Amino acid sequence: MIIQKSTNPRISTFDPQNFTFGTTFIDHMVICEYENGKWGDLRLIPYGPIGFTPAMMGVNYGQACFEGMKAYKDNDGQVFLFRPEKNFERINKSAKRLAIPEISREMFMDGLKALVDIDRDWIPQGEGMSLYIRPVLFATEEALKARIANKFMFAIVATPANSYYTAPVSVKISDHYSRAANGGVGAAKAAGNYAASFYPTKLAIEEGYDQIIWTDDCTHQYFEESGTMNVFVRINDTIYTPKTSEKILDGVTRDSFIKLAERRGIEVVVGDIKVADVIDAQRIGTLKEVWGVGTAVVTSIFAGLGYGAEHLDLPRLSDEESFAALLKNDLVNIQTNKAEDPFGWRVLVEENVYSL
Repeated sequence: MIIQKSTNPRISTFDPQNFTFGTTFIDHMVICEYENGKWGDLRLIPYGPIGFTPAMMGVNYGQACFEGMKAYKDNDGQVFLFRPEKNFERINKSAKRLAIPEISREMFMDGLKALVDIDRDWIPQGEGMSLYIRPVLFATEEALKARIANKFMFAIVATPANSYYTAPVSVKISDHYSRAANGGVGAAKAAGNYAASFYPTKLAIEEGYDQIIWTDDCTHQYFEESGTMNVFVRINDTIYTPKTSEKILDGVTRDSFIKLAERRGIEVVVGDIKVADVIDAQRIGTLKEVWGVGTAVVTSIFAGLGYGAEHLDLPRLSDEESFAALLKNDLVNIQTNKAEDPFGWRVLVEENVYSL
């Protein structure tokens, strides 16, 4: 790896108590370019713009995918990644589906660890705090030709993260728009998946909701995902979540929640969730919770569901009563080294390994 440290670091201006997630970026980034059939040298360089033209194929034809993951700082200042192998596997799964050259494990892991090690001072410490990391792959060839590109870039950027979606949100069950279709790219973290979700979400917001629960494209009778999150439903004391498929993203947080619930002896049913069954459960009082999970938000508990012209309120449970809150606490305690890690999910980022 080639390391070029910033000569004008901005860390001294960073206030961990006053920053904006997603628009505050750390001092460095990682890039690697693909050309002539192979990946070049992995480089860690100062964060900043990279020159491209509007004819870049990634912009015109959508060959772009990414990952979302976090680094956490414990009370002693140690830094940990969480299940990075899962993100490595998934970015290559996305790349394969989008005809992007796959990256090596060394590129991914070395890039992550170097960036997090060198910019560890950017990781805020405290409840709900972390460093959100965005590995991304995209076509960079300058050509207006509808074909697989010949040039690509792998990059990693990062932004400090604090808690958001802290209050319960209301979600609209979609009866027209769908996130993904059979044979499509729903199981990939394709950039275009997110662009296509913005307009339906805008319509839901105009109706007074915060997000959408996506339903299947054929019948709109089954839950699939919620916004950019995997979705969970609790009826009585059983948790239900849709099975992953070529339409549903295999979320790392989703998988972690399932394993944590099973470890606690909570019954988890992975399979189809009928919209009608959820509505019926709400009406007879057996629907206890509906929530979404994802890397950025961890857990978003829903206060109400929109179904057609109806608005259906959900129970307001205390943290002691809520499975969502219980499992979130279990997960965060593992991520932040406050609890044992029986699964081996935590990966220590050793200090000063990549320093010059």
